[in-house]
Formats: sequence, C-alpha cells, structure tokens
Amino acid sequence: MVAKKPAWAIEKERARRGDAAETVWLFGLHAVRDALANPRRDKRTLILTRNAADRLAPEIETSGLTPRIVDSRRFDAPLDPQSVHQGAALEAAPLDWGSVSELCAPREDAPLVLLLDRVTDPHNVGAVLRSAEVFGARAVIAPHRHSAPETGALAKSASGALERQPYVRVPNLANAMGALREMDYALIGLDGAAETDLEPALDGLTRQPLGLVLGAEGPGMRELTTKLCHRVARIPAHGGFGSLNVSNAAAVALYAAARGRG
Repeated sequence: MVAKKPAWAIEKERARRGDAAETVWLFGLHAVRDALANPRRDKRTLILTRNAADRLAPEIETSGLTPRIVDSRRFDAPLDPQSVHQGAALEAAPLDWGSVSELCAPREDAPLVLLLDRVTDPHNVGAVLRSAEVFGARAVIAPHRHSAPETGALAKSASGALERQPYVRVPNLANAMGALREMDYALIGLDGAAETDLEPALDGLTRQPLGLVLGAEGPGMRELTTKLCHRVARIPAHGGFGSLNVSNAAAVALYAAARGRG
C-alpha cells in the first residue's frame, strides 16, 4: 500500500509547479546578457558553460546570481533540442510592464504604439520588437490568446529588445484599443486591400498619439479590430507582389509614422 502524501507536501508541489509555469527560459549570449543587465527582470537560475561564463562575467557580477557551470556536452537546461543556446540559459519571470493605461498615457509627447492582432510567430514578434525600439514606440500590444508569448525563441529573435521595449499582452485587444481611443489615440489599421495609402492616412497626426494596428499574415485584422480603427491604410507596393511579411510591414509603418514626431 502506497502511503498518502500529507496535504502540506501536496501544496508544496503545487506551488513549485506553479512557480515553474510562471517562468521562462531565455537562451543565447545576447538574450541572456541583456536579461542579466535588466534590473526589471526577476532572475532565478543561470546555467552556463565555462566559456559563456567568461564572456558574461561583467553581467554576472552585476546580477548577483551564482551560475551553475556545466560541461558543453551535458548542457541540461530544459530547452528545445534545436535551441541555439551558445552555452547560456537563464530562468526568469516574464516582464511586467504595467497596464496599457499607465504605460501609454500621453505626457508631454505624442506617443507611438503598435498593436498586433493574432501574430503568433515568435520570430516575427521578436523582429517587430527590434523595429519598435529603433523607432521609439512606447509599447507593442498583443492579446493574451493567439499571440506569441514571451519565450526564449522570441527573446533571441528580439536580440535584446525584449528587455527594453515593452511587450504588453492584454486579456482583450478591443478593450485595449478602447482605452487608447479614450486617451485620444488615432488608430490606423494596416490592410493591403485598403483604398488609402499609409502616408496620406498619417497626414495631420504628427502631434497626436498614434497606434498602428497590424493583423496576422493571411487573415489580417479581425472584423472588430478593423472597426475600432479610425482609418485603414495600405503600404503602397510596385509590381504584382504587394504583400510584406508582418515584421517588415511593421518596420515600414513605424518608419513612416515616426517621421516628424517629437
């Protein structure tokens, strides 16, 4: 007969599983270096090869973590076998950037934000975060469901931008858009079938808070998302092939919107 575990032991196991579910494993030298240097990160476990530890020595010292040094042939961090970890993995809690209303509230500027509707590929979202950082976006906003979660693959694709560029996943994208509208944001949706080009759609908006809304490749924005946009515009294209990857479209749109903004 197997002895029944006491209630306290069961609760302890549940808590441990809950803590594990609330963390993410970041990997790769760039992603781990930037996470170690980020004071906003709640950092838990650091696993490194000796070579990676030597390369990350300044960041390790600043972080206060004591790494576990492992042999490169027995790198036992719980990563996908295909992950290019470069001998570095960090377990950390996801970043908490606060609410849309707090983060995106206009102050003495006209903020620029990006909203992603059902963009699930972590490589695309990572590239979007890089562009958002380059062009000074206040935040990248996406729904909890049907969007890329914060993972090691996303962090590696973002090349450090995940640590600096707010990526806010919200329970309901329509509610987030409503909150932005209440803060006087102009919302422009990107749709290849729109009749208006992006540049004229941006006319007169350089001093107004602005949100650019992009949908997933293929289905695009959902119907309600489109209805909540003030304007819908397209990125003009030459030739018969007029479709951009969503991360490329985001970079073009951000560049166009960022020109002339303070």
